[in-house]
Amino acid sequence: MRRLEGKVAIVTGAARGSGELAARRLVADGAKVVIADLLDDRGKQVANDLGDAARYVHLDISDEDRWQQVIDFCIDTYGGLTTLVNNAAVLHVRPIEHTTTTDFARLLEVNIVGTFLGVRSVIEPLRSRGGGSIINVASISGHHPAAGTSAYAASKFGVRGLTKVAALELGRYGIRVNAINPAMGNPEMVMESLPADMDTSGLGKGAALSGGQPILREGDMADVANAVAFLASDDSSFFNGADFDLDGGITAGSHLLGGIPGAPRE
Repeated sequence: MRRLEGKVAIVTGAARGSGELAARRLVADGAKVVIADLLDDRGKQVANDLGDAARYVHLDISDEDRWQQVIDFCIDTYGGLTTLVNNAAVLHVRPIEHTTTTDFARLLEVNIVGTFLGVRSVIEPLRSRGGGSIINVASISGHHPAAGTSAYAASKFGVRGLTKVAALELGRYGIRVNAINPAMGNPEMVMESLPADMDTSGLGKGAALSGGQPILREGDMADVANAVAFLASDDSSFFNGADFDLDGGITAGSHLLGGIPGAPRE
């Protein structure tokens, strides 16, 4: 028996990137999945690829009324709901002085308000069945941000805070709420968010290859999918309010100049 047999998940932002890989991994492990996104053609194609185990629905995660329609669709189609993966997000890369109020508000509206609406909307269906798992995809930027990401970092700090409060409030109902904080993102989304005149020739040459990361390989969106599958499963039944940093150890601490004395050199 695959470990996610009997699980039914809604995955937002699942038409591409880490959301798509998460949806595919959940289905591979036995779950039924509702793929929710704004990219209709791509989302339908992913659902078609996955067959009867997946369905696509259009969802703007900042649309409060639409959330209930998606949940009703999920329950009507698959008979219940056990898991929510709040993955959808937008990115904006600009210095603070060149970030408009509209830019900033848009990221908060999608990334934090949209996540909040997802969490709030699934409380009753999860509580009524005796529990479930809410998985919020935050970011390393939610506690270790980079310059130029003021709006994004603020929103992801908010997602982590929301996750912990939800874990405190909902644990009594058997609802677990955890955050995944990837250092890697969807390259397509990243490129779309960059200024048109930005030099991108150095992108992709990460900390692992430059010696700043303890695990000497680049992160991959499949790492996010693996974490989602674990948190959706009963194997994670005692994890609640936790941060899962998918960064190869970048944020674990500081490196000594010249490396660790006595350690072998690559």
